[in-house]
Amino acid sequence: MSYSNNALGGFMQSHFFAYISKIRWIVRWGLKRNAIPENVMEHSWEVATIAHVLAVIGNKRYGADYDVNAVATAALYHDVSEVITGDMPTPIKYHSAGMQKAFKEVEIQAEQELVNLLPEDLRDAFEPLVVSSRVPADVTKLIKGADTIAAFLKCQEELKAGNPEFAKAAEDIAMRLKGFAMPEVNDFLAIFAPSYKLTLDELLNGNDKVRHLPLQQ
Repeated sequence: MSYSNNALGGFMQSHFFAYISKIRWIVRWGLKRNAIPENVMEHSWEVATIAHVLAVIGNKRYGADYDVNAVATAALYHDVSEVITGDMPTPIKYHSAGMQKAFKEVEIQAEQELVNLLPEDLRDAFEPLVVSSRVPADVTKLIKGADTIAAFLKCQEELKAGNPEFAKAAEDIAMRLKGFAMPEVNDFLAIFAPSYKLTLDELLNGNDKVRHLPLQQ
């Protein structure tokens, strides 16, 4: 098969990456007043790094056999469909079984539309990253854990900034994290999460006065 057809530089053009780059303009937590705005692009990077270390912890400490690079890559793409759907606030998404089902159908269609933007010979490499139903169950669980950790850290950041708008969300997400019963998640919260409460100067000076997050008390 030839890939040099009727296009710029002799290759067919694809809008895929230009399109998904627009997730930088999609603001998360849209129903809440944010002291520190967060977009989907930066959130995706944070989830990818957390998911990666969860996989490493699983392999090193708990006898798992994760492909850590595959986990990180899938996490990096886990929210790209929001360039079409937008960031749907959790209270709306789960308001009723009907709304949850309807949103899932929209999400599935959005994922496939994004894959279809790719050159045909590249699609099979991206479907297991973009199409959520193609992501292995164990990888999905790690990404969900990382996603929830990122949400919890966001709540803590807002509370530290004096924004009580996130107090109830922090409590709810802390309970959700406990419900995961994942040792990798517990280890991250014990080892890495407390440092998120430190200032830059405290981090640089090696300050050992790390106050544990509420989940760890």
